[in-house]
Amino acid sequence: MTQESSIVAMTTTGMTQITGGNTTISSSPRGIEFYFHIAVLMIGVVGTAANGLVLYALVVSKQHKKHVLIVHQNAIDLFTSFFMIVTYTTKLCNVPLTGSVGYWLCAMMFSDSICWWGTVASAINLAIITVERYLKVVHPVWSKNKLKNWTIYLAMVAAWIIAFMNCIAVVFPTSGVIDGVCYPYMIWNNKAARMFYFIWNFVSFYVVIIFIFVFCYWRIIVVIRRQARVMASHAAHGSSAAQNHMIEIQSSVIKTMIFVSACYAISWLPNYIQFLMETLSSNPIDLGNVYYATLLLAYSYMCTNPFIYATKLDPVRQVLLRLIPCKTFEQAAGNVA
Repeated sequence: MTQESSIVAMTTTGMTQITGGNTTISSSPRGIEFYFHIAVLMIGVVGTAANGLVLYALVVSKQHKKHVLIVHQNAIDLFTSFFMIVTYTTKLCNVPLTGSVGYWLCAMMFSDSICWWGTVASAINLAIITVERYLKVVHPVWSKNKLKNWTIYLAMVAAWIIAFMNCIAVVFPTSGVIDGVCYPYMIWNNKAARMFYFIWNFVSFYVVIIFIFVFCYWRIIVVIRRQARVMASHAAHGSSAAQNHMIEIQSSVIKTMIFVSACYAISWLPNYIQFLMETLSSNPIDLGNVYYATLLLAYSYMCTNPFIYATKLDPVRQVLLRLIPCKTFEQAAGNVA
C-alpha cells in the first residue's frame, strides 16, 4: 500500500487527532467537532483574559521581580490561550486548504502546532519552577552561590526551544494536505519512528514532569515542616517574627505551585492515556466523544492556572480585588461611615 493511500485509509473512523495518532483532522468541522471548536475557542478567550489580568496583577504588586518564572509561566499560558483563539477561529472559518497556503495553514493552524508549542513550553517551565523551588528550599546555600539570574533566563529560553523542536519542527515533515483534508503528524517514513516520537512525548512531558513534581515537592514539604518546627521552638524564646513571616510567604508560593502542578497532572492524564492507547494500537481506535472530552479537559488547564494564582498568591489577590467595582464601593462606604 502506498504512503498516501494508507493515510487516506485511516480517515474512515471520522475522528480528529491533534496530538497525532491513528486518526486525522478534517478542515471542515461537523457535528460534535463543531461544538468542540466553539468550546476551545471560549476556553481561549477566558484563558487570555484571565492570564492577562494575573500578569497585570503580578506587575502592579511588584511580584514580577521576585517570581520571574511564575510570570513566565503566565506569559506562556497567555500565548497559548491567544493562539487557541486564532487557531480555532481559523478552523471555524472553514478555509479551503489548497496550494502552499493550504499546506502552511495545515501545518501551523489545523494541526494545533502553535498551541502545542505553548503547551509543551508550559510543562517544561513548570518543571523548571519546581526545580528552582527545590534548590532554594532544600539546598539554599548551593542555590545562592550557583543559581544566578542568567541561569534562570537560559532555562526559560530552553523551554521555548525544546518545545519548538518537539512540536513545530516535527509537524512540517510529517504533515500534508490531500484532497483538501489536513493530515498533521501522519506522514512518517516508518511506523517505528512515529511510535518512538509519540512515546517520547508521553514519557518526557508527562511521566518525567510528574516525577519531578512528586520528588521535589515532597522534599520541599519535609524541609518546610522541619523549619516550622524549629521556628516554633524558637518562638518561645522571643525569636524574631520576620523569619516566621518569610516561611509563611515561602509556604504560600509552594502551595500555589503544588496546586498548579496537580492541576496539570489531572487535566492531561485522560488525554495522555487515550494518546498512548492510539499510539500502541496497530489499528485505528474509534473513541467517539471520549476524544473530545479528554482534549477539552486538557485545554481547560490553560484557563485554570490564573484562577489558582489569583486565589493563592496574596499580593495578586489583593490587586485583583481592588479591580472589582463593588468591592471598591464597599470599602469607600466603610471609610465614609
